[in-house]
Amino acid sequence: MTACAIEAAASSGGTVRTALTIGADGSYAARLVPGGEGCWYPERWTLAGPEPYAVPLPVNQPEDEDCAVLPLSDGRVLIRRRAGEQFVFALLYPSGDGTGEVALGGVGCSEFTLVPQAADDPRVYGLAPGETSTELWLVHDPRFVAPLASGGTDSGGPRRITRLPGRCSGGVRLDRTGDLLAVDQELDGRTKSVVVDLRRGGLVTPLLQLTEKSNDRLLMADPDSGLLIVRSDAPGHDRMGWGVLGSSRPVRFPECLRLPDAAVTPFALQPGQALLPEQCAVALRIDGARGSWVGVWRPCDRRLRQFPAPDGWLTGAGLWTREGELHLPYATFQVPCGLARTTTPALPVMMPSQHEPEGSDERSRRPVPGPGTGPSEANASADATVTGPEPEPAAGPGSGTAPESATTPRSAPAAGTTPITGTAPADRPTGVETGPGPSDPGPGSPLPLPGPATGPVPLQRALIPVRRAS
Repeated sequence: MTACAIEAAASSGGTVRTALTIGADGSYAARLVPGGEGCWYPERWTLAGPEPYAVPLPVNQPEDEDCAVLPLSDGRVLIRRRAGEQFVFALLYPSGDGTGEVALGGVGCSEFTLVPQAADDPRVYGLAPGETSTELWLVHDPRFVAPLASGGTDSGGPRRITRLPGRCSGGVRLDRTGDLLAVDQELDGRTKSVVVDLRRGGLVTPLLQLTEKSNDRLLMADPDSGLLIVRSDAPGHDRMGWGVLGSSRPVRFPECLRLPDAAVTPFALQPGQALLPEQCAVALRIDGARGSWVGVWRPCDRRLRQFPAPDGWLTGAGLWTREGELHLPYATFQVPCGLARTTTPALPVMMPSQHEPEGSDERSRRPVPGPGTGPSEANASADATVTGPEPEPAAGPGSGTAPESATTPRSAPAAGTTPITGTAPADRPTGVETGPGPSDPGPGSPLPLPGPATGPVPLQRALIPVRRAS
């Protein structure tokens, strides 16, 4: 799974940092690059080949800093521009010595957010939130682009799909086909994640209902494993936790993800872990007083591993491969388009019985239901109260920790790529719960990040009530 950098543009010394958005399949990425005198132009990165490379996509008129770009799987870049009281959209692509452009029309609104694509869905959606409701728009669908007699194409322009009650934000795809979209819906002063079924005209069902008065947001989801990364104040204060889509087990809030002097934000989930949510690796951005670095965590490992980011990292951008290799894009004046890579070793397979009791976790009151079902089973475990920390099991066989000697052979990196080695920064926050596991590697040794594993973790469907958007 991929993610985008959320920082504003910045420049420091020999480093060039601007936000980067990686496409759903990881083949392409895009960002806005400063062109001087307050002007910007789009830049497309190709990540699928042996070496990453960038292609500038300037047009006749410079772009504004508040434009948004989204790379598509066919190599084109969708750009959102503000034009007066509306937002207009276009597709950009390399064409000879210049940049080709296909206009897609516009939407009249004061705010518009593009929703990331699903892995196997070429459609692009967007949210236009208002004071009391939010409109969901289909911005681009390449399957319905018709040729014009003049030689161009007509996509029919953006089409409104439905109007959702409340102010909606976020936008996480729950399946690879792109039919289920999760959004964070603010109603009556509370924010809850709901699912919008795009196959059924925008049918809305609850997704996160941890407590009646809690604010429950979905940060990321992996369609293969069903792993959900959430943020909620159900434990009494704002915490990051994890659950499994459709499981009857409650959401858990690991203590190791709670850093006293730093903010932790997930930006990439490892794909390909079918029915193995506890084996799915999560890449985390950690922001402290002295900068940003990278963390890696996996539910069954129960420890947060921290290590320095490569110089020039486009902060908050990265992706996992199915094989457990973490890719971090970076840009410096010497290497304007680079990709740091590290291979993760496999950890022992963990069965459900080996995870109980889970140490240093707080649990929510309710499980994470599956979309589109009824209420009875969703309340079956609603009496699971929030609990305090439990004893941490000792490390050993079946404890989910990597052996001291776990390593993975690594080939020499291609030009423009840099392998990640070393240990966590010395100035990282103190008091981090790392849990049982091997000690951090010494300088210059490969980082033992969590990797793929095999072995089933059963998922159970839970029923939830259904309501339709008005």
